[in-house]
Order: sequence, then C-alpha cells, then structure tokens
Amino acid sequence: MTATTAARPGTDGPSLERRLGPLDAAAIVLSNVIGGGIFFVPVIVAGLVPTAWGMLGVWLFGGVLAFAGAMAYAELAALRPRAGGEYVYLREAFGPLAAFLTGWTSFVAGFSGAIAASAVALAAYLGRFIPAAADQTPLLTVPVPGLPLTVTPQALVALSAIAALSFIHMRGLGPGRLVHNVLAGLKVSGIVAFIALGLTLGTGSLSHLASTHEVAAPATGWLLALIPVMFSYSGWNAAAYVAEEIRNPGRNVPIALGLGTAAVVILYLLLNFLYFYAMPLADISLVENGRLTDIVAEHLFGFVAGNVLALFTIISIAASISAMVLAGPRVYFAMARDGAFLPSVAQVHPRYRTPARAIVAQALWSTVLVLSGTLSELVAYTGFAVVLFSGIAVVSLFVLRRRHPEVARPFSAWGYPYAPALFVVASAVMVGHDLWMNPQASSVGLAVIAIGIPLYYLFARRERG
Repeated sequence: MTATTAARPGTDGPSLERRLGPLDAAAIVLSNVIGGGIFFVPVIVAGLVPTAWGMLGVWLFGGVLAFAGAMAYAELAALRPRAGGEYVYLREAFGPLAAFLTGWTSFVAGFSGAIAASAVALAAYLGRFIPAAADQTPLLTVPVPGLPLTVTPQALVALSAIAALSFIHMRGLGPGRLVHNVLAGLKVSGIVAFIALGLTLGTGSLSHLASTHEVAAPATGWLLALIPVMFSYSGWNAAAYVAEEIRNPGRNVPIALGLGTAAVVILYLLLNFLYFYAMPLADISLVENGRLTDIVAEHLFGFVAGNVLALFTIISIAASISAMVLAGPRVYFAMARDGAFLPSVAQVHPRYRTPARAIVAQALWSTVLVLSGTLSELVAYTGFAVVLFSGIAVVSLFVLRRRHPEVARPFSAWGYPYAPALFVVASAVMVGHDLWMNPQASSVGLAVIAIGIPLYYLFARRERG
C-alpha cells in the first residue's frame, strides 16, 4: 500500500479531505448511537423505576445530558476541527499523556472491542436465516501463548463483516459515505415504520402509561437507571471524530452533532412510548434479554414478527459497525500524526485520501478480539471509560475557555456553563457508581488504561530519537 505524507498548510502532518456534509456526519451519529441498546436497556430501566412516566423521564433526562455533551463537543470541534475527537481536546487542555490514554483505550477496547462484539452479534442474528452463520463449532485453534485464537463459522462471518466494511471505508469517503448513508437510512426508516405501524395499526392501550410496580430501591432507582440509559446514548459524539473531513466545520459540525443527537433522543422516546403502548411497566421489566421487540410485536400485531425484526436488527448492527469503522481510525491517525502511535498509521492513501493503515490496524485488532473470545470481558471492563473520557473532554471546554478567552469561537456551546457542568457532574457520578459497584471489573479496566502510560513514553522516546 503506497501512501503520502503531504501536509496541508497550517497542519503538523498529513491531512484528510473535507468531503462530508452535515447530513453525512449526522448519519454517523445516528448509526453510532442506535445499536442494540435501545432494544434491551428499557427492560433494565423498567426494573429500576417504579412508574411508566418516570421511565420516560429518565430517557428524556439522559437525552438532555447527551445533547448538552454534544453541544460542548460542537464548540470544541468547531474550535479544533481535526480528526480524533476527544483525543484532540484532551491534548489541548491536559497534555499529550491524557490524550494518549483516551486514544489507547479507544483502540484496545472502545472502538475495536465494540466492532468485534457487534460483528459477532450480527453473525448470531444472521443465524436465524442461515444456521451455519451462528455455528460456534471450533474449526481451528491457533495456540498463541496466553491468548489462543479459535476459528468458528460464526467468527468467520463476523470477520467477513469487519473486513467488508473496512475495505469499503478504505476505498474513500465516496463509497464509504454511500454505503453508510444507505445503512443509516434503512435503520432509521425501519424504526420509524415500527413506531408508526405500532401506534396506528397495533393493538395497545394508552392506559399502560399510568402503570406502576414495586422496585427494590425506589429512592435511588432513577440514578441507577440513568447509567444504562447513558450507555445507550453513547456515540452522540461520533461526528467530532471526523471533523477534519467535514466541509465548513465551524458551521456543519455543530449542525451534525445537534441534529444527530436530537434525532436519536426523539426516536428513543418514541420507541419507549411504543413499548408502553404495547404493555405495562411490570410486564416490560420481566421480558427476557434480547426479546423485547419480539414481545412488543406480539402484543401489537398478534404474532411474532421475528424474521422481519431479525432482518432489521442485522441492518441496524451493520450500520453501527460501519459508523465505528469510519470514526475509530481517525483517532489512531491523529495519534500517529503526533508521533504517539505507529508512524505508518499517520499515512494517508494517495488515491483514496483515507487513513487506510489506521483502518487496517483497527480491523486486525478487532479480528484478534473476535478469535480470542475475550471481547465481552474487555468491553465490560472498560465500559466506564466511555463516560469517563467524554466527561473529561467536556471539562476541557472550561479549561480552554479560561486559558484562551480571546480566541474567536465559530460556535458557542448552548447553555454554557450550566449545561456542560451538568454533563460533567452526571458523568462523574456514573463513573463513581460503576467503580463502587463493580470494583473488580473496574480495576481491570483501570489497569488496561494504565498500560497505556509506559506505551506513551515508549512512543515519545521513539519520536525524540
């Protein structure tokens, strides 16, 4: 693979082309956020909140927090319209080590782990139509010391999805944008159709909105419920990762983040409303994991639309993988451009103008995670880091405003300082709660992050040498 290192004036390394519009970037937000969470998290939330209206309130408050975070990122991305998202903001506010740790976590788990987990889930759902796709019978085991790699039919299907979408996004923003926008459009259209048909043709009752039930911790259940809700909203910052490739970023990045996040909040609220239209709160809380949409369809239409919903889920997961394959490599590309990652990852493909080697690096690590079978543990251990680093990124908004008050800002975060402060406080509470409730898993996650410290100094020494 040949590459170029030509830099655009005013940058410190190879640069990417600005070819994305605000709707393209908003589609990345929609696909990154709307994954499987909205189809099973409501069951968890229903078990923690005593009233139906209270559950809708938790989703609304989570949406307000996500939107506040999106507006903070919009100011940061308009001010520093470079690839990398919070990597760029933490570097500017807290220095290169803090930035490296968020990038390292994104590579080892945040994006690669989520891509691997989603690809395995896609293969499992495809097994509904092609049973061999979900077959977990070992075909080959590569005895890597400490990390044996097992090849199964399901793993091969998952790896094929990762390879196909990585190849498409390597070939340039043109084909990548086309495929991604089609997948995102199908995903959103499917959700809208499900909501519209359910509310107009389905057999339900608005009286379910008044339903209540007893919960174990009525006083603190709201806070506990907010944690899975916010994980369902994670990904609202996706457009910030590709800010360097968005035309007129001072205008279009805020539009993309605001439009994408607002659309997700509306869709989530409507989906939860539809769930309540179909069944009362207590019944939702008892649904088996992964079967919420099946049960809701049965209540609304009198039959289980399993195959249709499974097909929609496959498209939804594929769109999510596409968004992560597009966004994640921009972080590693930014790191390498600063000398904080493998130098070759900073290269831009001379023909396709994409960070092709960063995409390959992510695909290879995702492959290892799929074959090793460790991805579920890794994602579980580092899940809190998504909230941690996004909270710290919003803190950088306060730092940069104080440090550079004279700098012209193309966009100012709505509700500053109260809205971003609320986001920071909520993030701190959620991270603290996770550390308190899951100390063993969180300790492993902190160890994974800490491994990045010696790696940072290794790359820094190599850059100086």
